[in-house]
Amino acid sequence: MNYRKLGKTGLEVSALSFGASSLGSVFRETDDAESVRTVHAAIDMGINLIDVSPYYGLTKAESVLGKAIAEISRDRFILSTKAGRYGAEEFDFSEQRIIRSVDESLQRLNTDYIDILFLHDMEFVPFEQAAEGAFLALDKLKQSGKIRFKGVSGLPLSVFEKSLAYTELDAVLSYCHYSLNDTSLLDILPLLEQKQVGLVSASPLSMGLLGNRALADWHPAGDEIRAACKQAVDYCAAQGADITKLAVQFATANESIPTTLVSTANPDNIRKNIEWTDEPIDEALLSEVLAILEPVRNRSWISGLQEYNTSVYV
Repeated sequence: MNYRKLGKTGLEVSALSFGASSLGSVFRETDDAESVRTVHAAIDMGINLIDVSPYYGLTKAESVLGKAIAEISRDRFILSTKAGRYGAEEFDFSEQRIIRSVDESLQRLNTDYIDILFLHDMEFVPFEQAAEGAFLALDKLKQSGKIRFKGVSGLPLSVFEKSLAYTELDAVLSYCHYSLNDTSLLDILPLLEQKQVGLVSASPLSMGLLGNRALADWHPAGDEIRAACKQAVDYCAAQGADITKLAVQFATANESIPTTLVSTANPDNIRKNIEWTDEPIDEALLSEVLAILEPVRNRSWISGLQEYNTSVYV
């Protein structure tokens, strides 16, 4: 496993990190004991960053993760969680709620501090409304020692641009913008590097677009993106290759992106993902897949309010 610096935090994070959303039965019904074994396998094989949120499984993911990490020495992993989003349509970025949210997360996670707290999906509320209370809460939580570092997460890249123009951040968490079909995350790397902001990238499979399972009905991608990604998936299968492996290798190979989150509640799956990062990528297959995806490259979908989505090309 490779380890890379996370901005100015001083943290060294594994190139592949663990997204605990699956522990909340977000994608399928999961067995808690198997979920705990998955977390332990991830840590034992070198992953040192675990990310979660009270939104995942409506607090279930945090609770299950809390059971898993209670059995692991706290200095073996870096823990991030989120605050501000609590349901499909439930958002509260007020100062009081963010602070209370952290106290609730600490209890579920069986720990007395969070390494990184991200404001979760800020694009669903007007920026000024969120910024006035939430950023003040982050500063107070950092001063109190309940969190070590502060950040924001969201889909539109403008969330990070707006936030960094408003305040200082230690880290940002972006998803679906560094994958085989979308590398637009590279557009904001100069800004992040200038301000020494740590970067966590998530969803190298573009929330299932680049996976072998049937795509979920709720996926927000348009028909053209879906079709191109399905073509890439089918092409890999016809070559006897697994596009999931190619996607994970592609996402973790870029040294400019410190860490990439993958999520699973299956110990064998996380072991496989970790092993892939140490294997050489099939450059010929990569070129062929990128050519298939070129017509939809860097196309995304609307998330949240229009003020964050002015340049989205669906």
